[in-house]
Amino acid sequence: MLVVKRGEIFYAELSPVVGSEQGGVRPVLIIQNDIGNQYSPTTIVAAITTQISKAKLPTHVEILAEESGLAKDSVVLAEQIRTIDKRRLKEKVSVLNEELMKKINYALEISLGLIEI
Repeated sequence: MLVVKRGEIFYAELSPVVGSEQGGVRPVLIIQNDIGNQYSPTTIVAAITTQISKAKLPTHVEILAEESGLAKDSVVLAEQIRTIDKRRLKEKVSVLNEELMKKINYALEISLGLIEI
């Protein structure tokens, strides 16, 4: 079983999808804790889009190409989180630094209603 770590970016096959869900082969950020990642056949991810390079919502976190290993500046969509089977994961791209992960954590807190904004 593939062992992934929180903060890693992978390409993943997210189709089939319904409605406004992000689909196709796209980069995702692993956001599940590492205990779950070690023992579960699934993981929790946030979608990453290269269609916009600037955050438009408080749940968006900008990541520069040189920070992410992706070809373009991108945005992590903390409102687009889902549990996927690890078999959907393709190639590992990179690992985000601690400073960016703090921003991701804050965006996730907003997305999940854990803090007031």
